Amino acid sequence: MTQPAQVPQADTDRVRPSALLPPPKGWVLDRPAEQLDLRPPTGPRFGATGPDLGYGLKLARRMQDRLVLADRERAEDVVAGGFACGSRRAAHFGRAPVIYDMEWAFGLWGYLGGAPDDLIAWRQPLFRGAAEHYWDRREIVDAIKVEALRLTPAQARENLSRWKDFLIV
Repeated sequence: MTQPAQVPQADTDRVRPSALLPPPKGWVLDRPAEQLDLRPPTGPRFGATGPDLGYGLKLARRMQDRLVLADRERAEDVVAGGFACGSRRAAHFGRAPVIYDMEWAFGLWGYLGGAPDDLIAWRQPLFRGAAEHYWDRREIVDAIKVEALRLTPAQARENLSRWKDFLIV
């Protein structure tokens, strides 16, 4: 802190030029993990963030009574996978999940009825163990094409015969 000029100072209290730091050198954005864009990175296993995604789990569990499961499919696995898919759709639009996101997710995978046999055979190993394993849920979500996120829940159910157009097989 500076002192007024009329206050006497000892020589040792005076600021010496050697105590001043040199100006900083120029800085370049060159670190390997530096994020250069304002948007978060995308790709397999990156996930999608959005507001209040935990509420989507409550919504997914509410739909458990409506699920049409095939042999050897567990409701816990289907709810976990459907929640992850519905949350991705909500995050894609930048909002919190609503019940229509969960209807879309379960309808897209054929869990609301009317699923063709080839879709059932393909989804069974994909959803097996999803309730216990996070990376299995990520694999389920990453199997959905971006175009499918724009479908309404009714369109997702109506287009079950064309499921390969919306899922990465």
